[in-house]
Amino acid sequence: MSSGIPQSETAPILACTVSRDVQNFDLLIEDMEAAMGESWGDLGFAEALAFFGQPEAETLEFIALALDGDDEDNLVLMGEIITQAKARDIGVILIAEDVTPASLHQLLRKGGDEFVPYPLPEQELQLAINRLRSKEDPQVAQGQTNSAPLNTGTSKEGAVIVVHGLAGGVGSTTMAVNLAWELANVARDESPSVCLLDFDLQHGSVSTYLDLPRREAVFEMLTDTENMDDEVFGQALVSYEDRLQVLTAPSDMVPLDLVTPQDIDRVIELARAHFDFVVIDMPKTLVQWSETVLQAAHVYFAMIELDMRSAQNALRMKRALQSEDLPFNKLRFALNKAPKFTDLSGKSRVKRMAESLGISIELQLPDGGKAVTQGGDHGQPLATSASKNPLRREIAKLAQSIHELGTGEAEAA
Repeated sequence: MSSGIPQSETAPILACTVSRDVQNFDLLIEDMEAAMGESWGDLGFAEALAFFGQPEAETLEFIALALDGDDEDNLVLMGEIITQAKARDIGVILIAEDVTPASLHQLLRKGGDEFVPYPLPEQELQLAINRLRSKEDPQVAQGQTNSAPLNTGTSKEGAVIVVHGLAGGVGSTTMAVNLAWELANVARDESPSVCLLDFDLQHGSVSTYLDLPRREAVFEMLTDTENMDDEVFGQALVSYEDRLQVLTAPSDMVPLDLVTPQDIDRVIELARAHFDFVVIDMPKTLVQWSETVLQAAHVYFAMIELDMRSAQNALRMKRALQSEDLPFNKLRFALNKAPKFTDLSGKSRVKRMAESLGISIELQLPDGGKAVTQGGDHGQPLATSASKNPLRREIAKLAQSIHELGTGEAEAA
């Protein structure tokens, strides 16, 4: 480990860890050595402010500000460290363990560029460093998020899979993002092409869950779908790991009635023409184009949890669809954070809930725990951030069954 600040003229300081005691973050030491070699040092909180004024600090690319729950009393000092670093165009990667979301949010608003949870996921520090460097080079950043060009005139007639959370926080975006990623990687030899559409135009967070930029082209496309063609649609998409194409929500919050049913229908049909699977993350609110998505869907997952708000909203959804003579039978109720197999009392509650609502809960997903939040915070699907997580395994099984069903139907045709 580099102790303090290296003085070698041949090894300029490119990065520093800043912490109460870097020995509390031994994994960070290992990752810094792997990423930066001998070109880094470690500083205490107070030392960092003094060091920024020294000539040696002029070569700094970034600092890794490491903190845990015991450091939350020093948020003012850490905020000043971030402010001083940003004033000198030094990037800031936050490494946090057992820190409250409010404190983390405060530091990010001060100017933190990247957040990585501790213990560090494999290769995540290096990825954060790469993202920092790509922000400094717009051409690099643009190259990492280019969409694959769409083939004009293709017509795949892809399957439409919709995910709709019937209450806040039931995991609909987690489900949509991870299902899309699992479908995109479902086959070793030739995986299907997948497009993920974030139709939550106001609060959509698919871009956050995959650490993707929001493109201005999305708003421009949605406001003029009559002139939308393959090129316009392709420019609005961003690529994740060259395997998944994503239409993020617009960069600014826009009214849900910005688009008409005809606009949504055009987007879905164009996506279907180019991809084997189209996964849609819906807003929780019913809008004028909700029926359009429902009619287009081959599978429509209605996400709920085992609580009163989910039960009430499921009943209201059922009544709304049936009163308008809409295909309520398309809905496949998916219970997130379902009771474990040994929880007999919980299993009984699930059964009573389904019977009282007159629905069938066809999919029960286990509680993924903290790994789900952590994966979303640092912009990675569970297959990357927590491959053995029980929720990830169930979503992978679901993707496999959907893929096999689609393959079987194609062969039959």
